[in-house]
Amino acid sequence: MSAGTFTPRPGAAPVSRMIRAQTALETRMLLRNGEQLLLTVIIPALLLTLFSSVDIIDTGAGNSVDFLAPGVLALAVMSTAFTGQAIATGFDRRYGVLKRLGASPLPRWALMASKTLSVLVTEVLQVALLTGIALALGWSPHGNPFSVAALVLLGTAAFSGLGLLMAGTLKAEVTLAAANLVFLLLLVGGGVIVPLEKFPGAVRDVLALLPVSALSDGLREVLQHGAALPWGDAAVLAAWAVLGLGAAAKWFRWE
Repeated sequence: MSAGTFTPRPGAAPVSRMIRAQTALETRMLLRNGEQLLLTVIIPALLLTLFSSVDIIDTGAGNSVDFLAPGVLALAVMSTAFTGQAIATGFDRRYGVLKRLGASPLPRWALMASKTLSVLVTEVLQVALLTGIALALGWSPHGNPFSVAALVLLGTAAFSGLGLLMAGTLKAEVTLAAANLVFLLLLVGGGVIVPLEKFPGAVRDVLALLPVSALSDGLREVLQHGAALPWGDAAVLAAWAVLGLGAAAKWFRWE
């Protein structure tokens, strides 16, 4: 036994290990939260099953599930990256969790990276579940999976920026109400369930610029019509990502 075998080695763990540990913690907390599960898993799955099985809304020619599945996938991304993250981060900020973590060896950028990775892990689980349900309902997806992944990543960045901006600037109770209200409004007017063609022309042009509309339409172009990466929708998502993340980085308050 050499000298110094039991000598303590004080100091912080490597940042990569801290990020992995924080990501696992964030993911467990999200999956254990009943309200978050309702938003991220139960509501999208119920909407997909209900509107694919019952002819309530005219989704055009073909099977309803072919139109609905891409929109519900976009809704799932929004529910996790925007609504769920805004509410969870808002209450972490209110209870002083962010302030305490910000004073720990975990860098603040690493904390935000962990939250983002947690969102991506949750989205993988959502996509797997919803894809399984859609396939069971007769969905026949087309297109390049890399185009789908690019759209989902751009959508995640856009919604994360907006969610963090809301959580970092508003009170937790206001964030809770506003995030849920936005979720409901975009569910109806974001091209998720109701085709944008059902809205008047001027309204439709405005709604098409929303991130959930761009993500829904982009995923639908790829998965329903087999198109290549829809650059117009990707550009809308990229613009929202830059604006949201930039504003969150500038105005986010840790306490």
